[in-house]
Amino acid sequence: MKLSASFNAFVVLSCISMTGAHALDIDISIGGGSQSSVSSGWQLSQHLGNLSPYFKAPVPKGIQEDLPEDCTVDQIMTMIRHGSRYPLASELPFITNLVAKLGNHTADIQKAKLPGNLQFLKDGYTSTLGHDDLTAPGRAQLFQHGIDFRLNYPQLNATTILAGLQDRVVESAQWWAQGYFGRAWAGLNATAFSTIPENNVTASWITPMNTCKKWDYNFGNNATIEWGSIYLPPITKRLNKALPHVNLTNDDIHGALYACAYDLAAHGVSPWCNAFSSTEIENFEYELDLLMDGAFGYNLPGSMETTLGSVFINKLVERFSNATAQKVFVEFGHDTTIDMALSALGLVQDKPALSAKGPVRPNRKFRTALQVPFAAQMTWEKFTCSSTSKTPQIRLMLNGSPLPLSICKKMDKKYGSCAFQDFIDVNKEQLSLKWGDNNWNTTCGDPGF
Repeated sequence: MKLSASFNAFVVLSCISMTGAHALDIDISIGGGSQSSVSSGWQLSQHLGNLSPYFKAPVPKGIQEDLPEDCTVDQIMTMIRHGSRYPLASELPFITNLVAKLGNHTADIQKAKLPGNLQFLKDGYTSTLGHDDLTAPGRAQLFQHGIDFRLNYPQLNATTILAGLQDRVVESAQWWAQGYFGRAWAGLNATAFSTIPENNVTASWITPMNTCKKWDYNFGNNATIEWGSIYLPPITKRLNKALPHVNLTNDDIHGALYACAYDLAAHGVSPWCNAFSSTEIENFEYELDLLMDGAFGYNLPGSMETTLGSVFINKLVERFSNATAQKVFVEFGHDTTIDMALSALGLVQDKPALSAKGPVRPNRKFRTALQVPFAAQMTWEKFTCSSTSKTPQIRLMLNGSPLPLSICKKMDKKYGSCAFQDFIDVNKEQLSLKWGDNNWNTTCGDPGF
């Protein structure tokens, strides 16, 4: 799909200057710049599940981030999630209803003896959040990612970009391209940029669940409802005690938690974030983990996660097995794309599985804040070495840091990588699955096209 000339002109004229991009990186707890990383201290913005601003994932203990000097990355396939966005249309009413209720109880709020972290309510809380579209920090995240990709892989040249056909995904791809190509992108856009539909009649490794008739978002959403009935009431009780006669509901508290996350996504700051304890925020984070794990991960029914994620794995191996294929694949999708691929591979898996009844296990492996924050990057590298290894190797860089390929029989414990053939061998089951085959039709239903 070719974007309009007016959009290209807008992008060129409104490109973020280097000064502006770095300004967003100053406060790494909320800014979402690509250089942000996990701090040794507790940071709220790194506990907002898949609504967290982008930050560099921690490098696993004992794993080296840089490859040996004799190694060269020969091929890359990167899947990038869209940047920070406004709330979904289904989420925004929780915030707007809360704003309306607070506005209707201005007198009660003025009379209340509020603790310091709720004093902002006396000045009134309003919201100008839109829905679904990228925010300014979201645009900056992708612009910076494009710059970083250029600097991290100077020996390789991206020549094409593919994006799922959804507005925020397409716009994310355009901002990445501005960071990577600079002014040259205005002339390349018409030929280098393409999209793939996100619908129920297009087989896609970006949105495979759309052609799986038996897949249901409620697989995850039902888990969040169950967990919400456990963790939200105590918060509701606490805030109602501080705000007599306002009569907040669990849905209102949900709105306040969403306001915290989405104010950060849009403005970089939110008064609501200080209204909650770290435990309450972590309970909200767990809700978001349950949603993604249930709808796009290990808590899908049967082996659906393997079936859905295998579409991406097949595409990865197909490309890396073709020595004459293009060297760089830059593609844009969703948090769901990444989580389905990780789950099909058996990475970041918890045993026992996450439960909607709790408890919240602080050391669980499935953490969407680490896996799929806004602007998440799942970058697969195929590399060769002149002396340290004899055969082509594969490595996964997830949000800027190596994610050890522990599924391999002989993982390199120093770099978290393994031989490409080893990776193929341990994924024989996933690679035997094909979109629309008997397994797909049994698991998902006949797609009908």
